Amino acid sequence: MATKKAASTTKRNAAAKNTSSASAKTTKTTVTTAPAVATSSTFSGHLQASVRSVALWRALGAELVGTFLLAGVVIAGQGQPIFVLFALIGIVLTLGAISGSHVNPAITIGALVTRRIGWLRAIGYIIVQSLGAALAYVILSGFIGGANSVSAQAAAYGQTAPTLFAAADIAKISGKEWYIFFAELTGAAILGLAYANASRVTRDKLAGAFTIGLGVFTALMIAVSAASYVGATAVINPAVAIALRAYSWANIWPFAIYALAPAIGAVVGFVVYDLLRGRNVVE
Repeated sequence: MATKKAASTTKRNAAAKNTSSASAKTTKTTVTTAPAVATSSTFSGHLQASVRSVALWRALGAELVGTFLLAGVVIAGQGQPIFVLFALIGIVLTLGAISGSHVNPAITIGALVTRRIGWLRAIGYIIVQSLGAALAYVILSGFIGGANSVSAQAAAYGQTAPTLFAAADIAKISGKEWYIFFAELTGAAILGLAYANASRVTRDKLAGAFTIGLGVFTALMIAVSAASYVGATAVINPAVAIALRAYSWANIWPFAIYALAPAIGAVVGFVVYDLLRGRNVVE
């Protein structure tokens, strides 16, 4: 009799252990899968909220208009740094509060890498900046197309038909591409340094605008001078390079010079400023 009771007790204990073990396994599975579902749901919700944000679309519109104006000034002003200086100051004062007035994909990439803006905003900025510059070229080309043709008599005296300012052909300076690459990189680094500083100056808009304006003036003076030694054109703005017809599918160098070099330079400028100033300093 005692033996039967002992056997019964043993079976009950074994059954209880099996039930407890099964519950533990079930609980473990539930805890493991829940965070993944929550993370996916959170990311999707954040993405939808960002796309529907009115502030984001306003910022994209501001970048489109700002880059359009900047590219137009560069073309009409033959790329002269003094014209770009005042144009950029005006753009920053007018549209800076809406989008930050990057008006330059290289600056947007620098801000993205140093976590000043999110990736979705950065992609949107780069797209509309490119569209704004292309639109400036199309509209100004229309005006040039409507200009009066030059008569034979005027041509004899040296008068030529009006043309849009364009970047020098890289193919004509073969073997000196690295000079222009580093000229673009250096200029963009200076500009990135100026933008990084201006992004901290939130209480004085005029100071921020002049910081950016003088930054681009200094950057262009150095880059344009360096590039001119080899007969090239410095732009330090991948979007404006579209308006200046700087890119060519026949050669990879134009993309390396006018897109890659400014992006690297801007990132260097932002990073150097953050290292020197410190990201946690309160203005």
